[in-house]
Amino acid sequence: MTTLPNKVALITGAGSGIGRATAERFAAAGAAVLLADLRGADAAAEAIASAGGRADDLALDVRDPAACAGAVHAALDRFGRLDILVNSAGISRSAPFLETTLDDWQDLLAVNLTGTFLCAQAAARAMVAAGRGRIINITSVSGQLGSAGRAAYGASKGGVITLTRAMATELTPLGVTVNAIAPGPIETPFVAGMTDADRATWRARLPARRLGQPEEVAAAALFLASDDTAFVSGHILNVDGGFTAAGIFTPPGG
Repeated sequence: MTTLPNKVALITGAGSGIGRATAERFAAAGAAVLLADLRGADAAAEAIASAGGRADDLALDVRDPAACAGAVHAALDRFGRLDILVNSAGISRSAPFLETTLDDWQDLLAVNLTGTFLCAQAAARAMVAAGRGRIINITSVSGQLGSAGRAAYGASKGGVITLTRAMATELTPLGVTVNAIAPGPIETPFVAGMTDADRATWRARLPARRLGQPEEVAAAALFLASDDTAFVSGHILNVDGGFTAAGIFTPPGG
């Protein structure tokens, strides 16, 4: 069983979905976790603490450079070190390309791409000073495949993939590995409004014949955060039930 003894992790977007599942998995593996979310993540942190884990939470707007730096300082102040950053904060919107507004475009880039950059840069500065660290960015298969209705979202997540590889090139020699996870369709609040017909279509088209669970993405994050992956950097790990292997480019209804 992979463990994270004496490690400290900062996880953004940790109030729900993949971020919360990752915080819970890391805490169960022995890490202290600081859960950051736009509206805080006190319920998630309390649940981890009630289960015997070490957890704290804070409100974080990843679009704010000072707040991102403050989250890193909070991890250092509360737990004495920072070993792992998981950039899970993100938003999702769909619209045909010709109907995508500038506001939606800018919002998606600001949260998904710029927010990842700001948190990663702040964490990397502390990690490089310590000579060690793991950064894991949550991207998406939409950043790898062109999908109808996903121009802005896909562009933001494709940017995260390129950012991950550039960061890995520069930071790995300094002791900090950088990888990304590209989930396929996962049962998160993002897909809560999916119709039964769309779910049936996904199940029929996905080789796994089901949507994934946040805990399955968290398991991949645990692997990339562990000492077992010291020689893995710049990698994009798809957790997608065969989504990309099947070449699924257009979502249901697209």
